[in-house]
Amino acid sequence: MDILKAATDWAKAELFSTPFFILFGVVFVLASIGFWQLGKTDMAKAYIIPTLVAGALLMIIGLGLFFTNKSRLTQFETAYKSNPSAFVASELARAKATLKEYQTIVFKAIPLIIIICSLVILFIDKPIWRASAITTIAMLVVILLIDGTAHARIDAYHQQLLSVERQLKD
Repeated sequence: MDILKAATDWAKAELFSTPFFILFGVVFVLASIGFWQLGKTDMAKAYIIPTLVAGALLMIIGLGLFFTNKSRLTQFETAYKSNPSAFVASELARAKATLKEYQTIVFKAIPLIIIICSLVILFIDKPIWRASAITTIAMLVVILLIDGTAHARIDAYHQQLLSVERQLKD
């Protein structure tokens, strides 16, 4: 198994998926502009700022992940050629830490925030609070959808790294 190819394939897959954050961010910003231009009710006007903020956050996330993975892609070959076992060890540590973050943030914190926002919708009657809670839920669902596939990719990559680590030890 060529771990350099696996690492490169993983990074390229991440480069493919991170623009979806940007795409959804643009959709949220366009929705904000639509609410600003066409919103007549208090509820519609309440969506202007929350959707703008959610769109900006999604675009920032997407751009940050894109440039991080783009630079990582070029560093893989250099790191692997200088010391293959150190490369595997560092990637293994990074993948393990990322998987732990997914378990904490994506699969525990985000669902908890969605539950809290759902309760806000039920119990608070102010349009800005409801619009903020609904927009937050929509943004977090986008993050869950994209990060769900990213979790599967990093988990498969982690398994490949473990396999290569065992081969290097033998």
